Amino acid sequence: MDTMRDRFATTVSELLDEDPRVALVLAEISADRFTGAARRHPERVVNVGIREQLLVGAGAGLALSGMRPVLHTFASFLVERPFEQLKLDFGHQDVGGVLVSSGASFDIAAGGFTHMSPGDVGLLDTLDGWTVHVPGHPDEAEALLRHAVAAGPERVYVRLSDQVNAVGRTVDGSRTSLVREGRAGVVLAVGPVLDEVLAATEGLDVAVLYATTVRPFDGAGLRRALAGAAQDVVLVEPYYAGTSTSVVAEALVDRPHRVLGLGVGRTELRRYGTAAEHTAAHGLDAAGLRRRVTAFLDARAG
Repeated sequence: MDTMRDRFATTVSELLDEDPRVALVLAEISADRFTGAARRHPERVVNVGIREQLLVGAGAGLALSGMRPVLHTFASFLVERPFEQLKLDFGHQDVGGVLVSSGASFDIAAGGFTHMSPGDVGLLDTLDGWTVHVPGHPDEAEALLRHAVAAGPERVYVRLSDQVNAVGRTVDGSRTSLVREGRAGVVLAVGPVLDEVLAATEGLDVAVLYATTVRPFDGAGLRRALAGAAQDVVLVEPYYAGTSTSVVAEALVDRPHRVLGLGVGRTELRRYGTAAEHTAAHGLDAAGLRRRVTAFLDARAG
C-alpha cells in the first residue's frame, strides 16, 4: 500500500494537470516527488527552499491572484513555525488555500521535538474559518484532498500521517460514520487511530464513531450515535488529548453527559524512539486504550 504522502504527490500532480487554478508551493520537503509536475507546470509549482514563512506568504499571494494554492511541508513547519503568516496572510486577508502536512504528531520521532507537532490542530483552532481533515488511509487522503481543492475559497488543513488503518472508508469531507453499534456510550476515533480503537473496544458494548473531518465538527452525527445509549463519550485523537472536548461539549450542551479526551500527552518524551513507541507511551495502542476506556465506563457503573 502506498503512503498518504505518496498519494498526496500523485493526486496533486493530477490536479495540476486537470485544473489551471491549482498551484503548489513547497519548502524543499517532498520536492523530489514533483519533478515531473514542475517540468509540466513551471509557473505553478514553486519551491521556496527552507523558508516556511515565505511558503505561507507566497501561497496567500497566489490566492489573492485567484489561484487555488496547495502548501506542503512537515506539520511543525507548516502550522507552528509560520503561524503569524497563517493568521495574517490567510486569515486577516480572508483568502483560501489548502495546507497539507506530513509527519503528524511524532511520525518523524528520530528527528526530535522540532519535527513533532501534536499541537497543530489546537493551534488552528485559535483561528476562524479553518476546515480540518484527518484521514486514516491513503484512499481517504486522496478523497479529502480532492474535496479540499474543489472547496473554492475555503481555508483547509489536511493532516497526513504514516500511521494508517488497514482499510479505507468512504468519506465526504463533513460527516462521521458509525462503524460499530453499542449502548454503553460512544468512542469517537479520529483518523489513523481507528484500528487501535476497534481492537481496544472489541467485546465492549460501545458504539464506535469514525471522523476524518474534525472542523467543522459533526455534532449531529455524534448525537445520532448516542441515541438510545448512555451519554458517555470517549474521544480518541492522534494529537493533543482534549483538543476536541470543547466541540463535543458544545454539541451536547443540552444533554447531561461525560467526556473523556484521549490523545497525545503534554509531557515531552525526550527519548525519541519510534512512532510505535510513542503511540504506546501515550496510551494510544489497543492495550492502553482498553484500560482507560473500561476504567471510564466502570466509573459510571460504580
